[in-house]
Amino acid sequence: MREGLDRELNRITEETIRMISLVREMVEKSSKALAEQDPRLAQEVIAQDDQVDQMELQIEAEVITLMARQALVASDLRFTFTIIKALTDLERAGDYAAHVAEDVLLLAKEPPLKNYITLPDMGRRLAGMLDLIAKAIAERDLEAAKEVFRRDDEIDGLYEEVSRELLTYMMEDPRTITKALTLGRVARSYERLGDHLENISERIIYWLTGKMEKKPEDVY
Repeated sequence: MREGLDRELNRITEETIRMISLVREMVEKSSKALAEQDPRLAQEVIAQDDQVDQMELQIEAEVITLMARQALVASDLRFTFTIIKALTDLERAGDYAAHVAEDVLLLAKEPPLKNYITLPDMGRRLAGMLDLIAKAIAERDLEAAKEVFRRDDEIDGLYEEVSRELLTYMMEDPRTITKALTLGRVARSYERLGDHLENISERIIYWLTGKMEKKPEDVY
């Protein structure tokens, strides 16, 4: 009986990792689309958002069915609740990658405000965080989950850096305001995406340790 349960849990794990990989691809493409001002890549990201939504519903249904059919022990329950919570955050992460792509379509219509370096770097770092989340789930790697915390701090720092730079552009030349505000939305989308990845890492830590761990600034 346990063997059958383990097979089902492994299948859910594999499907969740495939969903993580798809969101990672979206984030990486959005970053490249921004750096290269490539509308084609941006359109691909937007189209993939529907796939992420479908995967969320499919995996969630499988988890609920499993919970209804099986008598799960505490660690299995923590895992299934972790997956359900992670699915929601992954879906939102995909939405934010699509929002970036939508803004790339707007930005690509005119010459760039500057060479986009920091914003694509945020995207690449977020892709690396998704790699860590996949590793944490696949290998039950507690340290990989904790590393996501540190990297989210880096994303927050880059967001603040970009925000200050864009404010300087707008103050020095009001003609840049519209474009700078669009770039600000991109930065905000990446910052929020990082927050959702941090949420996932918190749930993974809870699954593996039975304790909910938060960064100090998240404790009130």
